[in-house]
Amino acid sequence: MSENFHIEGSSYTCIKQGEGNAGDVSLFVWRKQCQSKLDPSRPPVLLVHGSSMSALPTYDLNVPGIPDYSFMDWLALQGFDVWTLDHEGYGRSTITQNNSDIACGAKDLEVVSDFILSKTQHKALNIYGMSSGALRSALFAVNFPERVAKLVLDGFVWTGEGSPTLSKRKEGAASFKESSRRPINHEFISNIFTRDKPGTTDPAVASACATAQLSYGSSVPTGSYLDMTTNLPLIDPQKLKSSTLIIRGEHDGIATVLDQLSFFEKINSTCKQFSILPNLAHVTPLGIHRNLLWNAVNNFFESA
Repeated sequence: MSENFHIEGSSYTCIKQGEGNAGDVSLFVWRKQCQSKLDPSRPPVLLVHGSSMSALPTYDLNVPGIPDYSFMDWLALQGFDVWTLDHEGYGRSTITQNNSDIACGAKDLEVVSDFILSKTQHKALNIYGMSSGALRSALFAVNFPERVAKLVLDGFVWTGEGSPTLSKRKEGAASFKESSRRPINHEFISNIFTRDKPGTTDPAVASACATAQLSYGSSVPTGSYLDMTTNLPLIDPQKLKSSTLIIRGEHDGIATVLDQLSFFEKINSTCKQFSILPNLAHVTPLGIHRNLLWNAVNNFFESA
């Protein structure tokens, strides 16, 4: 990052009202801007994390000795007002007994989007969601189409048919039903980066991500795993009317190209794109060739 550009970070707390016997939940929200580059006419960008890693390890990672692994910093330097959040049960947000399933995540996005739009005076957001974050983002876009300017679904799964990752994950479905949380460790997180195609992520980056995530604790919610192994499909593409980019790394076992293309064909939008990025696996923002993703997202957000 050039020393001529200073990026400011600010944290916020959003309160999600509890339902039934549940108490209120504090949601951690993180914002980054580069004032010398900021274009306030552009919609803010909201980045939505996946099942096993919270917001900052995914989108604002600092890797000792290796620069430029923060997707947030890069987008800020393109002129965007960039936001992300920890979903209920993740990172710095309230840890609850809720399993934080996809519907819960979409509710988080409802609360956080309302907060961001009130802060920025915009009417809609550009949203990027990865893996189960793509499912959360798509459900939110179906529920609140007026709040979504552009939508990027990365590592998105529709039916799950033919997915080697989900086929393996189904072996643990019973345990996902029994407990609202599942254990994680350094080996588990590192394996996310190697299970599809070793060599697509620098091992030092995978290690730094695991260390950052484990600083929040050794467990994460089970809800998105349960949804992705027993409840698919969760999204009706004919109800998705936002301008949408479906994007995937070349080596991604979470969903087949056929599954994603079948969904893409049925999206009810006149503005939709599909892109496969070479030499990237499931966690595209942290891959060696992450700039392919960053540029694809930026081009889509900037397109008419």
